Amino acid sequence: MSASTPGSTRRSGFRRAAVESVSGLPPQFWWLWTSTLINRLGAFVATFLALYLTVERGYSASYAGLVAALHGLGGVISSVGAGVMTDRLGRRPTMLIAQLSTAASVLLLGFMTDPVAIAVVAGLVGMASNASRPAVQAMMADIVAPGDRVRAFALNYWAINLGFAISSTAAGLIAEHGYLALFVGEATLVLACALVVFWKLPESRPAQSASDGPDDEGTGPAPAPVSMLTVLRDGRFMTVVGLNLLLALLFQQAYVSMPVSMGQDGFSSTEFGMVIAVNGVLVVLLQIPVTRFIEHRSPAMLLIGSALLAGYGFGLTALAGSVAMYAVAVTVWTLGEIINSPTQMGLVVRLSPLHGRGRYQGMYSLSWSVASLAAPLVGGVVIDQYGADVLWAGCAAVGTVAAVGYGLLLRGLPEQEGGAKVAAGQSAVGQPAAGQSAAGQSAVGAQESSESVRPSVREREAGAAAGAGGTVG
Repeated sequence: MSASTPGSTRRSGFRRAAVESVSGLPPQFWWLWTSTLINRLGAFVATFLALYLTVERGYSASYAGLVAALHGLGGVISSVGAGVMTDRLGRRPTMLIAQLSTAASVLLLGFMTDPVAIAVVAGLVGMASNASRPAVQAMMADIVAPGDRVRAFALNYWAINLGFAISSTAAGLIAEHGYLALFVGEATLVLACALVVFWKLPESRPAQSASDGPDDEGTGPAPAPVSMLTVLRDGRFMTVVGLNLLLALLFQQAYVSMPVSMGQDGFSSTEFGMVIAVNGVLVVLLQIPVTRFIEHRSPAMLLIGSALLAGYGFGLTALAGSVAMYAVAVTVWTLGEIINSPTQMGLVVRLSPLHGRGRYQGMYSLSWSVASLAAPLVGGVVIDQYGADVLWAGCAAVGTVAAVGYGLLLRGLPEQEGGAKVAAGQSAVGQPAAGQSAAGQSAVGAQESSESVRPSVREREAGAAAGAGGTVG
């Protein structure tokens, strides 16, 4: 038998790594992942809304900015409401309502001509399109084993970026034949996403019972009801939300302040497009291998490192005098983004009580929505009043503050425990959901019975059970 060559060994190692990255996740995960990909493949309108209003409709840049702000405000409003719906109605109904509402409102927006009507419907689109976030993330937490969640969140984030990269390119080509096709195309693909959810995804919301209490053995009293006031009083979790808001404000500068800064330095829109494309390419290429590297490492160290990479990556922009240097800065903060996204989502799940996941995810989503509203205002004011270099230096300072905050906050967070105890034949989340075996549901229930208890949150690495997908990440 001939010895293997270095090339064949590398190919074999790559195939093995690829298989290990996607193995162990059950069918529900992949159907939810598919719905995410379909949804992002149709994300045409938000990306090209400003061009549509200024080029096709002839409105001013100020009006386009107002419409974009109303679109973001709709997301702010729906974050909390959708979180409550996720816990009360269930994950699946909330996703279906959000997706059907998105399809209808996007299609309606394509036929609006009155400026007031356009602004109002754009707000409705923002509200509907953001409403499925808490439900998607809660379903993922419900049906993915604790030890697999970081990997699942990373695969979901990868699908979001892959879909966005393809849709951005396709939207430009479609728009050449008329912008109405963008609205019709997005509505059609969101409907396809809803059909996947309707046909393939069972409800995953845990059934509340006395065995779901804070006692790890499942013998304690039923947990107290979780309200939005409960979330607001959870100091550790709200600190995580605040720290995420700081990082979200940084990441939003890539699409708000960086093009303005490059324009002031004499670079063209084409050159900005080349620079920002580095972000999408790196996420698609590196998200899965980087996640394999970080999967079982300390969340505290990963979040501290990602905050520093994000802050100083944007800080490097102050030194950029060429397209290559801008690309280097983008590479640095993109690495921070790749590390932060799945790690942060895993932390949010660990700090969320089992029967309050929707509300907790809604509050977490709110931080992103607020950042999308505030970042353009903050970035614009700082650049106008003090110059772009001050903004980028401020980004480095914000990243440092966030890193220190994560270090102080997570000092007492327990590490994940191995060797989960699975009570044979007994589920802590009630009856098996449709399309899910009793044995599989029992395993998930046994995992959940001893996690998500505040303030000491315990997690174990256990066998696979699955779920992921959604709208914007």
